[in-house]
Amino acid sequence: MDTPDIRRIASVLQFLKDVEPLKDTLRTGRTSQGRQESTAEHCWRLALSAMLFAADRPDLDCRRLLELCLVHDLGEVVGGDVPAPLQVNDPDRAARERADLTTLVRTLPRDLADMILARWDEYADAMTPEALAAKALDKLETMTQHLAGRNAEDFDYSFNLSYGRVYTDSHPQTMAARSIVDGQMLARLGGGHVTASHRSNSPT
Repeated sequence: MDTPDIRRIASVLQFLKDVEPLKDTLRTGRTSQGRQESTAEHCWRLALSAMLFAADRPDLDCRRLLELCLVHDLGEVVGGDVPAPLQVNDPDRAARERADLTTLVRTLPRDLADMILARWDEYADAMTPEALAAKALDKLETMTQHLAGRNAEDFDYSFNLSYGRVYTDSHPQTMAARSIVDGQMLARLGGGHVTASHRSNSPT
């Protein structure tokens, strides 16, 4: 048995301590009990969604998909969450978040830091099947939380109908899930159907 690298283990433990504030990084989404959800909670259910949906996607590398889900919002430990409706008007958000993540991983051994940054870049570029799946499931997790949450009376449910459709339309599985969630969203809005304007491919 190899002798454990104590310095390496210590650096990982320090990093895990450094990312603990993600549990207190709040999003605008509300839980079914009415409190704001945390980014860590969002990432947990996204990873669970990925594990379950990947069971029917033999084209996906499940481990890689889970890694993408777990690291995609790590930079929010430093800069916090930007609500989805505001992201389109914040073109520098991704660069800030990557810079924050670069600072965050510097306590890790180089190979682990490079892996996290590579997975973040892969998610941001959305060019691999796993990254597209992670993006799509991220949007679906957000939408389902909006449906489940005890939200303010003026909450904008209609925003969800066009949210991230370019990603959810990237595979028949997430298209099918999206159709179910859209139906629930329309019911919440009082009926109607998804229009062409709702199908605009917002990359948010």
